[in-house]
Amino acid sequence: MQYHLNGYRTGDPAKAPAIDQSKENKNNVDVLIIGCGPAGLTLAAQLAIFPSINTRIVDKKSGPLSIGQADGIACRSMEMFEAFEFADKVKKEAYWVNEVAFWRPGIDGNAALIRADRIQDVEDDLSEMPHTILNQARVHDFYLERMRDSVRRMEPDYDMTLLSLVRNDANDYPVEATFDTKANTTETICAQYVVGCDGARSIVRQSLGLELKGEAARQLWGVMDVLALTDFPDIRLKAAIQSANNGSLLVIPREGGYMVRLYIEMDELHGNERASDCQMSADDLISKAQAILSPYTLDVKEVAWWSAYEIGQRVCDEFDDAATIANRNNAIEPRIFIAGDACHTHSPKAGQGMNVSMADTFNLGWKLAAVLKGQSGSQLLNTYSQERQSKAKELIDFDREMARLFSEKSSSESDAKRFQQYFKQHGRYTAGVETCYESSLITVASKYQMLATGFPTGKRFHSAPVIRLADAKPMQLGHVLKADGRWRIIGFAPKYPGPDTTNAISNFCEFLQHDTNSPIAQFTPTGADSDSVLDLRVVFQQSHRDIAFETLPDLLKPTKGRLGLIDYEKAYCANLSPGQDIFALRGIDRENGAVIIVRPDQYVSDVLPLSGYDLLVEFFTGFLIRQ
Repeated sequence: MQYHLNGYRTGDPAKAPAIDQSKENKNNVDVLIIGCGPAGLTLAAQLAIFPSINTRIVDKKSGPLSIGQADGIACRSMEMFEAFEFADKVKKEAYWVNEVAFWRPGIDGNAALIRADRIQDVEDDLSEMPHTILNQARVHDFYLERMRDSVRRMEPDYDMTLLSLVRNDANDYPVEATFDTKANTTETICAQYVVGCDGARSIVRQSLGLELKGEAARQLWGVMDVLALTDFPDIRLKAAIQSANNGSLLVIPREGGYMVRLYIEMDELHGNERASDCQMSADDLISKAQAILSPYTLDVKEVAWWSAYEIGQRVCDEFDDAATIANRNNAIEPRIFIAGDACHTHSPKAGQGMNVSMADTFNLGWKLAAVLKGQSGSQLLNTYSQERQSKAKELIDFDREMARLFSEKSSSESDAKRFQQYFKQHGRYTAGVETCYESSLITVASKYQMLATGFPTGKRFHSAPVIRLADAKPMQLGHVLKADGRWRIIGFAPKYPGPDTTNAISNFCEFLQHDTNSPIAQFTPTGADSDSVLDLRVVFQQSHRDIAFETLPDLLKPTKGRLGLIDYEKAYCANLSPGQDIFALRGIDRENGAVIIVRPDQYVSDVLPLSGYDLLVEFFTGFLIRQ
């Protein structure tokens, strides 16, 4: 964490100095977020850091969530939490999913449960972050804290039920939202952009005439968080249990050391029957869980929360309003977006609901900020629906197969092993690291991928260890990619004896700093710090003791802020300890080096040679606005 840039200040460094908002009109805003679930709060936390962006978030509930439905936090989401600077808080409180146990009936007609296998949950070097379990309400708490500590001191407005949503492009604030308030009065908020994060029954989605399309599996499931006594030996491991005759059970240990979540397969639904028609009780769920676990015992002492639901996978064709107005090729700017459960729903088996919802708005937030700040044209916003809708469809297909295999009655040992094998094969997907965005305005199918094979374009930047040059701090390079709306240009130096004025990194820095055509020169606002839009970082192959900081190019030790202080955190070296070298771990060409362009949401846009100045300029010219 860096602070004191513009002068010494006391107190919590995570709490930014507040700006004066007394002259702002809270009913004319830049962005209106409807819904305080994980998607809405992720977006609000991103936008809250920008002093110039007036954002308001509302929810029909009367206050913050106290007991959450979602609990699984994928490795990729943990990486994102690091960008929001609360990953350590989650790691401290959460249950860590280290291994998974598979239980099924024995062979030769023996119906008694046996442990068929026990495997590592996350493969080595998949992520520096663990797969964790934590109450969704606590995740909300961390987002709310970040919003309160931002320059805008953002707080949600509760008891706000959306009544209508109208777009009129003739107005300065084209989207008009009318709400019923707690005082039984109506309030109208006009916004440049509206984002509906208002759940599976989204009024925002309905106002756009969009539908969740798909089918239900007609299978009833129960879920409950319990404090219980049991002799089942793997109660503190994630465990998938498929019984001979009583259905399936998924055990998810919870944070705190004692509580456990149970996903319990109940009965099939018939005809038009819905979960709400079955009049299930907590006792029904307990009884079924006991039958599945038999001969092991389960004595439930307290039920913290429970629910019954039917499995269904549904997704919208579009995630914004552009297609409902005109063909996207006609350059109609989207003004209304939907995210999270408002545009895709699925079963909780793969633990993707909250994770994918947060990924939706992490994708959207920086794009809205770039357009509102005048850094990018509105065409950037078209990439949101293009990228996230295709990812939601992939999730639906994966979830449908996972749910089917989980509920499938195994007629043989090979059938049971099929589910186990599917789980293993798709571990990278459930960890959230397999998302790959296709070629677009902001993602290139690089011709130079061979320069850095471990950073595939379209996938998230896969962190690895480095040593910070100025203070010899061992750290993860990915942890410099904060949720601050900035692009990163990361240069990996080629092999050479030592820094001098003729090496490729010096030439690259000279171009970026002094050439009038460089993207930093073109797209950095006058008077702003050199890294305010495009943040350059460089990684050298040598030991940090073999490079003198004072010999670095000026762009790697820039002066910034009101006092013109030097930023000492732009240069890094490979960690030469066994198994830690980022050049080896990520397949970086040692002879030629490479340049990695990383989006503000931490996905790799392009891989270029250090001499590819024209290609670098061409990429950013495609969507950034010259300042």
